Amino acid sequence: MADDSVRDIEQRKSDHIRINVEQDVRGKGITTGFEAYRFLHQALPEIDFGGVTTTCHVLGHSLGAPILISSMTGGVPRAAEINRTLAAAAQHFGLAMGVGSQRLALEQAQFEQYYRVRDAAPDILLFANIGAVQLNYGYGVEDCLRAVRMVEADALFLHLNPLQEAVQVGGNVNFGGLAARIHEVCHALPIPVVVKEVGWGISAEVAQLLVEAGVSAIDVAGAGGTSWSEVERHRGGSAHLQRVAGSFASWGISTVESLLAVRRAAPNLTVFASGGLRTGIDVAKAIALGASLAGLASPALRAAVQSETALHEELAAIIAELRTTMFCLGASTIGELSRTPHLVLAPA
Repeated sequence: MADDSVRDIEQRKSDHIRINVEQDVRGKGITTGFEAYRFLHQALPEIDFGGVTTTCHVLGHSLGAPILISSMTGGVPRAAEINRTLAAAAQHFGLAMGVGSQRLALEQAQFEQYYRVRDAAPDILLFANIGAVQLNYGYGVEDCLRAVRMVEADALFLHLNPLQEAVQVGGNVNFGGLAARIHEVCHALPIPVVVKEVGWGISAEVAQLLVEAGVSAIDVAGAGGTSWSEVERHRGGSAHLQRVAGSFASWGISTVESLLAVRRAAPNLTVFASGGLRTGIDVAKAIALGASLAGLASPALRAAVQSETALHEELAAIIAELRTTMFCLGASTIGELSRTPHLVLAPA
């Protein structure tokens, strides 16, 4: 990779942190869809709050709660500091975590240090992460294995972000024949391969392609939370790209719509739900709608930027909200929450 390309990627990663913290980059005119559902309160839950447990098992790993600190950043010193804060919190609460895209470190070894968090979180379910489109730009199975070994990951995220690439200066936009390359990776790696969107959702048709490719799970990463076209719009670029990016502020499949579509298309597949989740009640709704894991990005990032204490307080509150929701539904376990009959459509 040329030095100017390295500098471009470094600057982009720094910009992404700054913009996500300082700007309103949520999708406009589109919501997650969770507001369309409500839980029916059970005034006589017939369980002891002290017996409510949020522990669960995902991809063979035991978690303290069905929460994923979603992939956000990496590759620069500020990102390394944030990732270590996130990882330590994930270790404390027993959560899963994904690092940000590792492309920079795969192409320039001196950046590997900015992704490594395993010493801060020896026991968590940790996801390595590369852009699936890079499989059309020279990456192969060995590069995926390098990404996994680099961070001592338990699984690999291949992320899909066609819209972001299309509105990014110098974006990688050749997504042709990518399903076959994902198939190759899924069948070559000795660990689970999970495909995720970055904030515009997975359709039923794409879910079917991914099932045929052999993925272990799908993270729908639906619309209603951070819009990366809005992030790219705030980065500047040409007036042309800013205008095009701005036109997609309401683009995407909502998190709930995507979650339900993927569950129907792939009823036997493990599904994660991320995209705009903010509270433990959102997490509970995601589980009740069929997700095995609920991903949080922006709330964790914004808290981590403040301090380790702020992050711990944020995650503790979200887990407490989840437990309280379960208690008021009469669900003692995550399994019982996933089968609750008490989630209904809200009145129009």
